[in-house]
Amino acid sequence: MYNSKPHQEHDLNRLHQHMLDTRLAMLVSHGEQGLLASHLPVLVVTDEGAFGTVYAHLARANRQWQDLERGAQALLVFPGADAYVSPSYYPSKADNPKVVPTWNYTAVHAYGPIEVIHAASPLLDIVSRLTERHEQGRDPPWRVADAPTDYLDGMLRAIVGIRLPIARLQGARKLSQNRSAQDIAGVREGLGASSDYLDNQLAAQMRDL
Repeated sequence: MYNSKPHQEHDLNRLHQHMLDTRLAMLVSHGEQGLLASHLPVLVVTDEGAFGTVYAHLARANRQWQDLERGAQALLVFPGADAYVSPSYYPSKADNPKVVPTWNYTAVHAYGPIEVIHAASPLLDIVSRLTERHEQGRDPPWRVADAPTDYLDGMLRAIVGIRLPIARLQGARKLSQNRSAQDIAGVREGLGASSDYLDNQLAAQMRDL
């Protein structure tokens, strides 16, 4: 992705936290079937490999896995909060009207080779760990083992797992860093006063600037 220098994020802990906070990632690949994309809940293991490893699963009917098994290049996109930035947020506009709207956002892109998993045991491990992650806080939490065994066996045959050991991470944290401290404060205040949840999220992240 294009990412100008002021907005590049290189801190591995911050990149990992963004990925852990993302519930649904986008898997993009390019192979014999052309450009394909799937939206997937993912399991991010930060201490496996140099940059971490991502696990997920696809429906077996989703032919994207066939390209992945043949070695297609793969990219996982982890979107974050985003917000429209109005020129009216900039105090400097009073002295210099040469301003235009922009968009602030955060995102992480993870690149790497894909291993396609067909065996039932590792597939069961992936879906169990994903379920445990998203059932946290429920009382009582639903468990994969709560489903009938024969039904579960059939569901596992209908999916394939994927494992992506991350070879490269790219992070974008576009939070008006190219503006003056006064304008950054104006954007933070403007987004913080918004009724939009994502605007508020981005305003909170701008407090770290």
